[in-house]
Amino acid sequence: MTVFAQLSDIHLDGGEERADRTRRVMARLNAMPLDAVLLTGDIADHGDPAEYAQARELMASPHPVLMCPGNHDARGPYRKVLLDEPADGSPIDRAHRVGGALFAMCDSTVPGEDGGYLSDATLAWLDGVLGEEPGVPAFVCFHHPPVPLGIPYVDGIRQTGEDRLAAVIERHPRIVAVLAGHAHTAGATTFAGRPLIVSPGVVSTLRLPEEPEDTIDYAAPPGYALHVLDGHRLTTHYRTA
Repeated sequence: MTVFAQLSDIHLDGGEERADRTRRVMARLNAMPLDAVLLTGDIADHGDPAEYAQARELMASPHPVLMCPGNHDARGPYRKVLLDEPADGSPIDRAHRVGGALFAMCDSTVPGEDGGYLSDATLAWLDGVLGEEPGVPAFVCFHHPPVPLGIPYVDGIRQTGEDRLAAVIERHPRIVAVLAGHAHTAGATTFAGRPLIVSPGVVSTLRLPEEPEDTIDYAAPPGYALHVLDGHRLTTHYRTA
């Protein structure tokens, strides 16, 4: 059995409030016997190197920490500070074999835009990675959900070009689920015949238009997901810190 956590949208800005929300989540996760911790994007709020330095400190963990960028992130500083790599602007795609599963962390960002799109290079990389060790359960992870979620603001800046992604996913039955962030709300739907699980936000929570509260709630406690993989069956539990 593989147990891993997913958090998203910490939006660090150098201040203490968002750092404290992230710190509270990580304190809980670091005390658990997890196989991995996933952070699905919007690590920094402005893409500044100082924000990534803060993230590097706050995300320190005894568990493997797997990340991918979101639309608030900047590839150059992200690479230099978090990955110790040259600050180039190519997509940041990484595959990790952890706890008996493969995690394909894809870069769905489009520099200078809020919406998402997987480049041809990223899709080719993903297809190749998924073609290896076909019996190992796999998760496809990125920031932008590729389907509408019923929140107009988020739906207007979701991932487009999703038919190309669906074609890749349909070729690989090893994929257990697709994991995303961006929506600042706990959610679950389907995509290309697989579960699509959306992590709640750490910095804030977004509400549906039908809910009586304000659309964005900064007072709600930071949330995260705990995923339990048993064979090829996934169960997700949502928690707050």
